[in-house]
Amino acid sequence: MSSLSNKTVVQKYGGSSLKNVTAIKKIAEKIIKTHSEGFNVVVVVSAMGKTTDQLLYQATKIIKNISSKHNRDIDMLLSTGEIVSATLLSMAINSNKLGVNSISLTGPQAGIKTNLNHGSARISKIEISRLKKELSSKKIVIVAGFQGVSQTKDITTLGRGGSDTTAVALAAALKASSCEIYTDVEGIFTADPNIVKNAKLIHYLSFEEMLEMASLGAKMHPRSIELAAIYNIPISVKHSSKISKGTIIKSGIKKMEIREVVTGIPTERKISKITINDLDDTPGVAASIFMPLANQGINIDVIVQSAGNNGKTNLSFTLSENHLNQAIEILNDSNKINSKNINSEQGLAKISIVGTGIQNQPGYAARMFKNLAGAKVNIEMITTSEIRITCIIKDSDIEKATNTLHKEFFG
Repeated sequence: MSSLSNKTVVQKYGGSSLKNVTAIKKIAEKIIKTHSEGFNVVVVVSAMGKTTDQLLYQATKIIKNISSKHNRDIDMLLSTGEIVSATLLSMAINSNKLGVNSISLTGPQAGIKTNLNHGSARISKIEISRLKKELSSKKIVIVAGFQGVSQTKDITTLGRGGSDTTAVALAAALKASSCEIYTDVEGIFTADPNIVKNAKLIHYLSFEEMLEMASLGAKMHPRSIELAAIYNIPISVKHSSKISKGTIIKSGIKKMEIREVVTGIPTERKISKITINDLDDTPGVAASIFMPLANQGINIDVIVQSAGNNGKTNLSFTLSENHLNQAIEILNDSNKINSKNINSEQGLAKISIVGTGIQNQPGYAARMFKNLAGAKVNIEMITTSEIRITCIIKDSDIEKATNTLHKEFFG
């Protein structure tokens, strides 16, 4: 593949860029232009518009309480959305008058192998022989994102937003020169532009900063950033129909000590919290709780454990609202927990300030907490890392909280 690598580009188009046939035709023209400039082009697509949500809605009409036993069928169902996008886009490219040819491939046809975790599968390897063959014949390759195949030959999906991961993984496997993510915004902003009207476009981000931003609700899937950092694949995030520089995410971005530390204020909604009371305060209890959840691909985020008292302790953690019912089902089966002691809360959100070295600069946590208090926003949980401070708050407070913090740190 080395003869193709330095002229290979991977592009990913989100569902909003492929919302209807008219939009698909415009994207086809854009892809053909890139191909005409001498690039080998691999395109990864998401499902059109709100297709994934619509498919899930249809499933709930049949199954009121979707649980882990339905995950295989749900994966089969949801994978069809990206296949529709891939085939329609390939048809649009093949109908051109310039003689440019394309081929649409499912994730399995593109050689994407995964583990067995339905609904949140991870890529184990990519066999690039088919991709290499099609690129060598000067075809544009359109790959259905978000999906792969397990060792049992079952269709798996990578979790919501997994098409980003597909794109970066393919770029790494092909040793592509770059990976371009096209979406309905001009790049990564200092805050969600739908919440903060004067949010500012960030032109450059390090992988570390973007990983924190992504894991906290920004416009990229965190697993894709991890892959890009490991394989040093530069990523550009751009608007699919506007001409702009967008945001470039790469390694080697250096900042001196005197700088504006806060890079962005990412937010994430639809967060739930589970609290388990009166747990035995003994070694191994936490592992017995979190390992079964991890084995089912349920990601746990903020974890808070109270100080032990009389041999008992309380444990709280957050997770996506989509995984709440499944997590409670798993916890109820544990012989370490009394099901009466499991409480859950929905309607929460995460808000963070992110920036390199934020913990080494005094006063940022205090400014964050002071401003949230001034806006009468109650903080339910707090977690920190070297480059971010995160608070769990009520979802109903997210707009005023974000605007308050953006004004404080960006003016």
